Amino acid sequence: MPNCTADEMTFRCLGRRVIKANFRGGAIRSDGGLVLLRQLDRRLGLSKAVAQALNDPRAPNRITHALQDLVAQRL
Repeated sequence: MPNCTADEMTFRCLGRRVIKANFRGGAIRSDGGLVLLRQLDRRLGLSKAVAQALNDPRAPNRITHALQDLVAQRL
């Protein structure tokens, strides 16, 4: 079976920054990707847009967690 996994992937530039991903391992943290996703969600406003598009049938006086927070948790 051939080895079809690339050693490195290059993505579109973000301003002057070059974004690359490699699969060499090294010091890996399990929550690193979540921090990136949270920042991306804040910048794009994805969870906010999804929450605004959904109908929330819950009783307002009984809500503990905002719909946007629940959507962001699922992302």
